[in-house]
Amino acid sequence: MKILVVMETKERHREWLQKNAADAELHFIRSKNVTESDVADADAVIGNLPCRLLPAAKKLRWLQLNSAGADAYCQDSILREDVLLTNATGAYGLALSEHLLAQLLAMMKKLYPYYDNQKKGLWHDEGEVTSIEDSRVLILGIGDIGRAFARRVKALGAHVTGVRRREGAKPFGVDEIGKMDDLHELLGAADIVVSTLPATAATTGLFDKTCFAAMKKGAYFLNIGRGTAVVTADLIEAMQSGRLAGAALDVTDPEPLPPDHPLWHTPNVYITPHISGDYHLPATQDKIIQIAARNLAAFLRGEPLENLVDRQTGYKK
Repeated sequence: MKILVVMETKERHREWLQKNAADAELHFIRSKNVTESDVADADAVIGNLPCRLLPAAKKLRWLQLNSAGADAYCQDSILREDVLLTNATGAYGLALSEHLLAQLLAMMKKLYPYYDNQKKGLWHDEGEVTSIEDSRVLILGIGDIGRAFARRVKALGAHVTGVRRREGAKPFGVDEIGKMDDLHELLGAADIVVSTLPATAATTGLFDKTCFAAMKKGAYFLNIGRGTAVVTADLIEAMQSGRLAGAALDVTDPEPLPPDHPLWHTPNVYITPHISGDYHLPATQDKIIQIAARNLAAFLRGEPLENLVDRQTGYKK
């Protein structure tokens, strides 16, 4: 059995995978170097195989993504229905929640304007700041990333409301669970709104002018899920009108953001180029490989896999 590994790995990662490979053959090829002939006889692929190569993967039975987002692989006719699709949910919570917390504190404590002042040699007091303590935080998407962020802001004294698709037990760090039907009311009560939502038909364009108008004046908005959840022109309008105190975006629509796009120069918008995840934090890559190794062992034994993706919703089942 041939297992093709197309994600970046270190020596220790290859050892972890090999220990779980039984008699299967592991082939390590960087994603950018993979060819149709490489995938033609692969029984399984670990890593985000370019979609253009999937038609050549005639023997493919399982695809393990190194991303949490699976939207590109859930489109019609991309994967055969009999191919198991699993993602890396559970690997990104630490990195992305800390990135969110850093962005939030930088906005609330006005560290961005102070840094701008530093470059100008300007000793200037920027005035009143805000605090996470006693703030109301609304998190859309209480998966691994949302829960990790909830725990961190809860520890700093916030009241946390989570919004998710399905009913279930209230996660640690979350004070209450809200419903999407009540979104505008929830937005109006929140000092901080965070989106960790993936790209699905249901989330596309969710944050439009009506949502931004419903938000509390002076609130902060952070998006670390997918840029398509936001109508960019409506966010620009909300920021230019002074409706929001700040917006921190690790994802945008379009992406990459063109150099001449007005979002770059919109007041109080702070952009990072979709870098909160990836492998910038080494622990993230370790966790992805650990998920893949466990699934590899289960796949070879014919046992159920973790992180199976529901292709109708794009979420983990």
